[in-house]
Amino acid sequence: MGTATRRKPHLLLVAAVALVSSSAWSSALGSQTTFGPVFEDQPLSVLFPEESTEEQVLLACRARASPPATYRWKMNGTEMKLEPGSRHQLVGGNLVIMNPTKAQDAGVYQCLASNPVGTVVSREAILRFGFLQEFSKEERDPVKAHEGWGVMLPCNPPAHYPGLSYRWLLNEFPNFIPTDGRHFVSQTTGNLYIARTNASDLGNYSCLATSHMDFSTKSVFSKFAQLNLAAEDTRLFAPSIKARFPAETYALVGQQVTLECFAFGNPVPRIKWRKVDGSLSPQWTTAEPTLQIPSVSFEDEGTYECEAENSKGRDTVQGRIIVQAQPEWLKVISDTEADIGSNLRWGCAAAGKPRPTVRWLRNGEPLASQLWGGLGNLHPEVPGSPENRVEVLAGDLRFSKLSLEDSGMYQCVAENKHGTIYASAELAVQALAPDFRLNPVRRLIPAARGGEILIPCQPRAAPKAVVLWSKGTEILVNSSRVTVTPDGTLIIRNISRSDEGKYTCFAENFMGKANSTGILSVRDATKITLAPSSADINLGDNLTLQCHASHDPTMDLTFTWTLDDFPIDFDKPGGHYRRTNVKETIGDLTILNAQLRHGGKYTCMAQTVVDSASKEATVLVRGPPGPPGGVVVRDIGDTTIQLSWSRGFDNHSPIAKYTLQARTPPAGKWKQVRTNPANIEGNAETAQVLGLTPWMDYEFRVIASNILGTGEPSGPSSKIRTREAAPSVAPSGLSGGGGAPGELIVNWTPMSREYQNGDGFGYLLSFRRQGSTHWQTARVPGADAQYFVYSNESVRPYTPFEVKIRSYNRRGDGPESLTALVYSAEEEPRVAPTKVWAKGVSSSEMNVTWEPVQQDMNGILLGYEIRYWKAGDKEAAADRVRTAGLDTSARVSGLHPNTKYHVTVRAYNRAGTGPASPSANATTMKPPPRRPPGNISWTFSSSSLSIKWDPVVPFRNESAVTGYKMLYQNDLHLTPTLHLTGKNWIEIPVPEDIGHALVQIRTTGPGGDGIPAEVHIVRNGGTSMMVENMAVRPAPHPGTVISHSVAMLILIGSLEL
Repeated sequence: MGTATRRKPHLLLVAAVALVSSSAWSSALGSQTTFGPVFEDQPLSVLFPEESTEEQVLLACRARASPPATYRWKMNGTEMKLEPGSRHQLVGGNLVIMNPTKAQDAGVYQCLASNPVGTVVSREAILRFGFLQEFSKEERDPVKAHEGWGVMLPCNPPAHYPGLSYRWLLNEFPNFIPTDGRHFVSQTTGNLYIARTNASDLGNYSCLATSHMDFSTKSVFSKFAQLNLAAEDTRLFAPSIKARFPAETYALVGQQVTLECFAFGNPVPRIKWRKVDGSLSPQWTTAEPTLQIPSVSFEDEGTYECEAENSKGRDTVQGRIIVQAQPEWLKVISDTEADIGSNLRWGCAAAGKPRPTVRWLRNGEPLASQLWGGLGNLHPEVPGSPENRVEVLAGDLRFSKLSLEDSGMYQCVAENKHGTIYASAELAVQALAPDFRLNPVRRLIPAARGGEILIPCQPRAAPKAVVLWSKGTEILVNSSRVTVTPDGTLIIRNISRSDEGKYTCFAENFMGKANSTGILSVRDATKITLAPSSADINLGDNLTLQCHASHDPTMDLTFTWTLDDFPIDFDKPGGHYRRTNVKETIGDLTILNAQLRHGGKYTCMAQTVVDSASKEATVLVRGPPGPPGGVVVRDIGDTTIQLSWSRGFDNHSPIAKYTLQARTPPAGKWKQVRTNPANIEGNAETAQVLGLTPWMDYEFRVIASNILGTGEPSGPSSKIRTREAAPSVAPSGLSGGGGAPGELIVNWTPMSREYQNGDGFGYLLSFRRQGSTHWQTARVPGADAQYFVYSNESVRPYTPFEVKIRSYNRRGDGPESLTALVYSAEEEPRVAPTKVWAKGVSSSEMNVTWEPVQQDMNGILLGYEIRYWKAGDKEAAADRVRTAGLDTSARVSGLHPNTKYHVTVRAYNRAGTGPASPSANATTMKPPPRRPPGNISWTFSSSSLSIKWDPVVPFRNESAVTGYKMLYQNDLHLTPTLHLTGKNWIEIPVPEDIGHALVQIRTTGPGGDGIPAEVHIVRNGGTSMMVENMAVRPAPHPGTVISHSVAMLILIGSLEL
């Protein structure tokens, strides 16, 4: 009986092995694949409103598996009984909860998906119930404060879950309190803060609380609370922070963090934020009174300070943001196939804060709770024991001597207080007899005479098979020419014709045995008959490397080329390589426009399917030097530095010289600099740079040259700043003048940064009255200063001063400028013009003349100002015109007709106008008649045109008509001509070929020119044509004249008499 008991498990094991072997091979041969569940959809946490009208909650679960998965669910770690007709229904893999209630259904849910391969557990989904109760119905006590004080109105929100958002109403909906620097609604407590109250804040206030859930929003209002303000307190108060953020704020990576800070005070305090141990990111929202970090990271952790400040003082509060993180995978497990009896080590790792702990599941159950041994220790080739065959050590899972029962679905679970993540993989332990069906020995094995052949033997087997090789009936053993490697590969060296024949691989393990046979055929070896030759070329040259070969004529020959063991891509667009395709045995390579990178070791390989031959050649490409390296600046002075560098590649042509360049960052251009020595030879690695500007930022670079050209520049050196020195250039643009009485204003051009030579820059001004021996000085700090005002009541108007200027910095004074002559401020002229005379010359113009005034010591006379006003008006309402020079007459236009004007003249300079002359009077002429000439008629002769019109008789309120002006334009000459006549007719010469003309006729007289009449004249066989009054039209307003009439009317204006 004891023997039978021992043998029975062997039979069971064989049966199980056969089953696994059959399943694995059906997969390999293309039939239905078997695999464990893989989640495609997992449940998500749900926030369900208690007052929702929805009648169900759905938690999704779907897994890909073969055979298809079945599903179970756990609630709070206990498997649920999903019976027909109950409130919990399984639809596919989804869990549907009908009429959910908080008391029965709130909790943690997990889905379990299973098939014959194993079981996996989904992530956790939490079903929570949200609610928002109503505010208390009790009346709220009024809030009292003095106007000018700060005040807080509490919200006291009702019970709720989750958090709320808050707004406040004043008196009625929807009059919401604005978010400004004086008002603040805390989104943490809901309280309303007013930094400084004023009369507009009187009223009734209600807190509006809103709950936002997954698919529902609810808002509730509090009872109104009255804000009463007593008499205004006009005192000023230093800030006092009332809404404070916590001393510690915890946040998860990626979350939005908001810190609140609001203060009372008068004036209303200004809120500023800073990071005590770092700087604020420009992407953050720092609008008063919140600091908002939209997506917090570990770099944002630290201490933050809010400062409230006004003219009376400041108040601060500090708090720390502590950033933590949910678990995140760094390393996960993957599906694995392993041979029975082999060893396996799986590992997973996760990041998070706090550091996640790791545990393992097998088929949904904790791995540590399973007993091991079982079938695995019943086969003599697969020993094991529960104590040492499986080790679970945090993120490591180790198997020794795998057995079939180790197959299944495994999950690595990482968790901290912020969350749990799962990584799943399938372990398939295989037991297979050797089989060559997927990977037999090659039927025909060609090999080159004198060469070497490797014949793999790779049957599918688990555990690994023992391999033997035979040639015909002879078992092969290792020798100097024949080797069987540990993985079963047969290697034959120095092949000859006698090695041809049948070779068989025999494979065996405890599951069975198999073999596979191939035939070895020996061919002629491939040889290089013309090898490439090494070459030495210059940049841009062309080169052909020859390569010819012989081979077994029964096989195809191909050529491949490599450069420094990297294959050459002949198909690259714009490439430099071409290959010769003249003959199968010729594989020449041509390099076009060779570059430095094309230098190196070229290998030509001629190969067939059985062997290959190769030869090498070296190509040397000479070119300009490469960039120097290691540019270092030392011995920094005010105008010099010492520059060192390391030699770059000379690219096979000796470096002849170096050139040094400098620039002023960030946008300066590179420029060559003077050096010592002036010419830097190619063996040098240091030189002195001369002629730099003191107190200036520089970067330097080095360029090498040889007989083949100039190379690429080195990278820029580190940025340095030369030492300070006293200024070396005097300021320019010294000038001045103007200002108030008793002032001397001196101007100059501010010196740019490159001329300042040091910090503490300013200007030193020296000045004295012309003829004086004593210099006064003034120090004007600041590089941007550009003027100085010297004020002294003793300074007389327009006094000449000798002025010179120099600049200074903290290293000393610079050179002095040339002396310039600058005048003190002018005063208004003291003398009035005399003999002022005015006369109206038309209805809208008058001429004014006067005797000039003499230049005085108050300043430079610029011209005269004419003031004129209507008789009966006050002088304060006078219009003004100025001459642009020292003319003693002017024409004033734009006057009213037939109107008396009073006129005065004053001299002016840059300080203003002087005293007025005695007034003169002038009366403008009556206006010209407002009627154009009528009844225009004309007669053409062969060479002249006669035009007549009715005389215009002026009214009593119009000026006399002394003559007429006619503007004439014909179709041959577009430029009009002006004709004058004292009669009511005119005759002008015209060419015989004139067919059309445009004529404008108007009155002229003392009051100016009248309104023109315009008529179009057409030559008609030399006959006359009378134009009735109705046919004569006044010329259009100048602003509306079009085409050729424009030029005509403009010319009329310029030719009026």
